[in-house]
Amino acid sequence: MENSSLKKSVTFLEALSIVIGMIIGSGIFLKPSIVLSNAGSPLMSILAWIAGGVITLAAALTVSEIAAAIPRSGGFYTYLEELYGKPFGFLVGWVQTVISYPASVAALAIAFATYSGFFIQMDKREERLLAVSVLVFILAMNMISTKCGGVIQILATIGKLIPIMAIIGFGIFSKQTPGFENLSVMPAAGAGFGVAILGTLWAYDGWISVANMAGELKNPSVTLPRVISLGVMFVMIVYVLFNIAIFQVLPYDVIISTQTPGTDAAKALFGNGGGAFITVGIMISVFGALNGFLMTAARVPQAMGERKQLPFAAFLGSVHPKFQTPANALIFESVLAVIYIFSGTFNTLTDLLVFVLWIFFTMGIAGVFLLRRKIPPQKGRYRVPLYPVTPVIGAIGGIYILASTIFSDPVRSMIGIGITLVGLPVFYYLRKQ
Repeated sequence: MENSSLKKSVTFLEALSIVIGMIIGSGIFLKPSIVLSNAGSPLMSILAWIAGGVITLAAALTVSEIAAAIPRSGGFYTYLEELYGKPFGFLVGWVQTVISYPASVAALAIAFATYSGFFIQMDKREERLLAVSVLVFILAMNMISTKCGGVIQILATIGKLIPIMAIIGFGIFSKQTPGFENLSVMPAAGAGFGVAILGTLWAYDGWISVANMAGELKNPSVTLPRVISLGVMFVMIVYVLFNIAIFQVLPYDVIISTQTPGTDAAKALFGNGGGAFITVGIMISVFGALNGFLMTAARVPQAMGERKQLPFAAFLGSVHPKFQTPANALIFESVLAVIYIFSGTFNTLTDLLVFVLWIFFTMGIAGVFLLRRKIPPQKGRYRVPLYPVTPVIGAIGGIYILASTIFSDPVRSMIGIGITLVGLPVFYYLRKQ
């Protein structure tokens, strides 16, 4: 295993909170109506959430075997580098460093400021200044100490689960109309069960980023598989129960027609104060996801810098001598995020690169077959259960996402590939140097 210059300070609980906190963002509060409209009925919608969870869990269990065999700082890009060669590893690291992670950080910071508008009236400029302020606070905490970022992640994860669990607990046992009769609604015309599954798969995304912290985990070959599999299973259960609670509280027609099913369910259960309650929950949820994305984002350029695989490698790869954090990489990712916040291009960029990232992600899932030839399984090391069935299910899910994306938006998919390939001249220039 490669040694990282970063301190091994990330605990099991902090790693688990990163997995849960990065998967559960604002999607759980907003996605149920979209999935339902595509699935056609509450029962089919719940089955779609279960199917999406099974595909995600299969992918997570599979990648966990790779993480156990290659527990390096930098995570996913190091897996592809080891299994497919340096150009593939560089391209995914390049995309994550320059666009994917900072654009996601920007989008989450803007989302936090937008939801704050529920309590404070702001214009667009004030929203962006608040977004930058929140980002600077999280940056400072993560620069001072990885432990600070870990504590924030744990508290934010607990905070976001409070309104979710309240809706689940009160909703499932509520005597509200329509109750469980909603589940007997006959399927209506929708985009289809497959499209509904696709919607849930976006909501399950984010768990792989904890692998970026491998160099800071104690015994990562054991810890990574545990936190990834436990985190995904927990989120899957929460998503299914949350949807059942919403179907118990709100009529089918209301869920189909609203863009904020979580807020409407909270209002039905807790009165007008429910809107404020769920908005606070969403803000905490987004805040936790923002912290998790910035924390894990910096580990990619820091690891690539250590290996001299990026321009300004010495700067990006250095670790703060006092705080023992990747301070320069954190600042670099934050500066890019601020640029995206004020340019307003973050959503466009993330949409363009979803397709590309899933190409690499599917390669990673299929990589377990290469792994077993290159690094034979050792006694006591984690192995994916039900091999080869589990990785095949995960790979099919990835291929389905790619096919659906190409079919629905071929132009944007090709542009995403073009942006990614811009990294190749950089790779060969650095290699020549």
